[in-house]
Amino acid sequence: MPILIPIVIVIIIALSIMKIVPESQGLVIETLGRYSGTWERGIHFMIPVIQIIRKKVSFKEQVGDFQPQPVITKDNVTIMIDSIVYYKIFDARLYTYGVENPLIALENLTATNLRNVVGELELDETLTSRDTINSRMKEILDVATDPWGIKINRVEIRNIIPPREIQDSMEKQMKAEREKRQTLLEAEAHKESVVARAQGDKQAKILAAEAERDAQIALAMGKAESIRLTYEAEARGLQMLKEANVDERIIALKKLEALEKVSDGRATKIFLPNDFDASVGKIAALGEALGIGDATPIDKSPKPVVDNDSDDCCDEKSIHTQEIAKTNDAIEDSVENTFNTL
Repeated sequence: MPILIPIVIVIIIALSIMKIVPESQGLVIETLGRYSGTWERGIHFMIPVIQIIRKKVSFKEQVGDFQPQPVITKDNVTIMIDSIVYYKIFDARLYTYGVENPLIALENLTATNLRNVVGELELDETLTSRDTINSRMKEILDVATDPWGIKINRVEIRNIIPPREIQDSMEKQMKAEREKRQTLLEAEAHKESVVARAQGDKQAKILAAEAERDAQIALAMGKAESIRLTYEAEARGLQMLKEANVDERIIALKKLEALEKVSDGRATKIFLPNDFDASVGKIAALGEALGIGDATPIDKSPKPVVDNDSDDCCDEKSIHTQEIAKTNDAIEDSVENTFNTL
């Protein structure tokens, strides 16, 4: 039992002087009031009473979320800017002995430099140049916090709040701009619609004109082809007649057949061929020479006296009818003599 007491005392003393430092942390050690080193991860033994832990430091990246700061722009507009600073401690000794309350110092330094940077910009530039503000703030703060053992990784402007009247003006301006864009878009759409409709009408008229032209060309080509085929058929017919050695008698017979067809009907006109006189003369001479045909002597007796009391109209019609009948009889006789001769 007496032996266990010293063992327990030794264990308690060993545990009290042994320090285990976790990952990403550091302990600032002072020996007799002076900085003697920074203990990082692992097991360390501290001399009681002589050595003390001045400060525990985290080497992880930390976030400084500061309160919104009032900032005046170049065009004298007061706005509220809410910023966030991402920083990391790279030197525990500088962070411990460099400045009192490093976070408060970092916040004040951020607000001061933010006023300087934004004060060089107008309101519109401030609202649209966040990346520029972030870059400049990072450069300035990184240089200023090096003696404090702090590394500035990035600075972000989370929110920019202009005054209420400025917000109302901006909303009205945005609304007017949107209405302007809407009007322009509607005008452009109407313009495109009118142009498209005009182009469609133009194309339709062009197609109609081309169709009419093609129809006229096809009709003309059809007529030309019809005429050509007709002439070719007539030419072939004449050629066939020429090759068949048709004599004049057959031609005369065909003429008489055509004359018969033309004279058929109730018309009072008399159709005679162009060579009727010559044909009749030849036929008469041939009849006298051969002693054929009608040899009835011509009646040379005086004509009967016409009764003057009769109707002139009826007499003229009767005379005209008699002359047509005589002419038809003469034609029939000539045709009959011609056929007899043939």
